[in-house]
Amino acid sequence: MSTLRRPVLRLAVAMTAAGTMLFAAVAVQAQQAASKTWTMQASWPASSTFMDNFNQFADRVNKTSGGRLHIKTSAAGTIVPAFEVTDATHKGVLDGAHTWSGYLIGKHPAAVLFTGGPGGPFGMDLFDHLGWFYDGGGQQLMDEWFETIIKRDVISLPILSFTPQMFGWFKQPFKGWEDLKGRKMRAVGMNAQILSAAGASVVSMPGGEIVPAAQRGVVDAAEWCCPAEDVKLGFHNVWKYYYMPSMHEMTEVGDIIISKAAWKALSPDLQEIVRMAATDTYLRWWLWYSRENAKTLAEMRTKHGVNVRRTPTEVLIKQLQTWDALRDKFAKEDAFFAKVVESQRAYAANVVPGRMAMYPAYSFAADYYWKPKPGAKPNGK
Repeated sequence: MSTLRRPVLRLAVAMTAAGTMLFAAVAVQAQQAASKTWTMQASWPASSTFMDNFNQFADRVNKTSGGRLHIKTSAAGTIVPAFEVTDATHKGVLDGAHTWSGYLIGKHPAAVLFTGGPGGPFGMDLFDHLGWFYDGGGQQLMDEWFETIIKRDVISLPILSFTPQMFGWFKQPFKGWEDLKGRKMRAVGMNAQILSAAGASVVSMPGGEIVPAAQRGVVDAAEWCCPAEDVKLGFHNVWKYYYMPSMHEMTEVGDIIISKAAWKALSPDLQEIVRMAATDTYLRWWLWYSRENAKTLAEMRTKHGVNVRRTPTEVLIKQLQTWDALRDKFAKEDAFFAKVVESQRAYAANVVPGRMAMYPAYSFAADYYWKPKPGAKPNGK
């Protein structure tokens, strides 16, 4: 190679390298410019297990989007009060929220139907209700509810499956439906109305305020959620009687609320990433939560001295009867409420009897392996 060609070759290599570096820098700058950060707040205290669900969702979105969408999570009260996150999202104060739309029952009673009302409703379980949401018209009805009924510029996706809910915590043994009269009990949503119908004095407050309220004597009984969550918030430190199960929130689901403006600013692929992250979080978290509830239930008995008792059957029936009356009343008074009820009834009329015919009762094999038998050890290992 001639001495003339060597400098030319070095120059060409240098220019190519410089061009590559410039291209990479421009690409990085373009990616940074295209990346978005959403500021979102939960309705839960920082100590809640529900924050784990929120953070899991944010982590999924960040990783699957390659950093193009970053979600900044915060606990209740960080920016706005716990019950105001949906309105804050509507106003643009937040890009979104991790909450429970049942808190919006004061704006319109159909809120309870979207989050999973008493009895399923109509006997549906967690996945029946999710099926109604995705394949039975639930998503479209909820979009309509936000847009035209309560007029909030947001969209919603199911993400937090916190079920089954327990009946609640008591300082003294709870005997039955009539024994609820005069009890100062924390409850929200439709359960507050059911307990009020039983004669309880209902107090509504966010989860992080319940234990301090109990210590001050503001409430003498409360329902919040499930063993793992209740113990995490310290309920077992102020109450020693825990009653389960309950019919008031059999298919309960919390949701991700997203500002329509923030949503529309996303590319179609990022929108799909958010949808998939919400569904993945819903399922994966619930599987973990089911295990944790069982583990914590055992620890409540063995480590914390909690008296775990079965809710009387007559109370479970009264919950359903009271709900049926309230549901029919709301349906007569409000056309949209009736529209959602009939959509759920039609979906359940097909799915619930079908599943009952195809599946044995959960207790069939469970009792065979795990129900104590006099003088015998369980077959399960």
